[in-house]
Amino acid sequence: MQPLQQQNAGYDRAITVFSPDGRLFQVEYAREAVKRGTTSLGLKSKEGVVLIVDKRTVSRLVEAKSIEKIFQIDNHIGAATSGLVADARALIERARIESQINRITYNEPILVGGLAKKICDMKQMYTQNGGVRPFGSALIIGGVNGEEVKLFETDPSGALIEYKATAIGSGVQAAMDVFEERYEDDISLEDAISLGFDALYEATEGRTT
Repeated sequence: MQPLQQQNAGYDRAITVFSPDGRLFQVEYAREAVKRGTTSLGLKSKEGVVLIVDKRTVSRLVEAKSIEKIFQIDNHIGAATSGLVADARALIERARIESQINRITYNEPILVGGLAKKICDMKQMYTQNGGVRPFGSALIIGGVNGEEVKLFETDPSGALIEYKATAIGSGVQAAMDVFEERYEDDISLEDAISLGFDALYEATEGRTT
């Protein structure tokens, strides 16, 4: 009999093979990359979406303004990221391309949910093909469809969930605890910003930038 660790070795390396207990280890490792990232969060208000990120640096010599974790995708859509920065940039660029394709093809802005689904479709493809690896980044995508405010979270597996308020990164549990306790459906934009900063403060134990 081989030790369990050796038995699982093949499933650990292969992206397209399920382990006997139904797991894709490479997808789980990608999720770990997100969990190790700094905290990003988003929440809906009556007037729009609030996106807030922790931009702490590993060294005081790093210019904080050079660290991008919030991106404009289109005039009506933004995104916050956590995890591997280079992977996030690739996803953001794809999102911008999809948004422009929709404008050129249909002469109208893309729906927030439609864009989030396209990004998740791309993520999912990278969990089932050989020679690639899952994206080690999660995105919070928020925006407005006319007067309708939308907020989505994308997972490295390609899963897509719509939220009223959500967080990703290392401080997700603390931030979500604040949202669970204090978020209201009719929250104003000003109060949403204040709540977002309070949640980030709790998530980072006061070490925010």
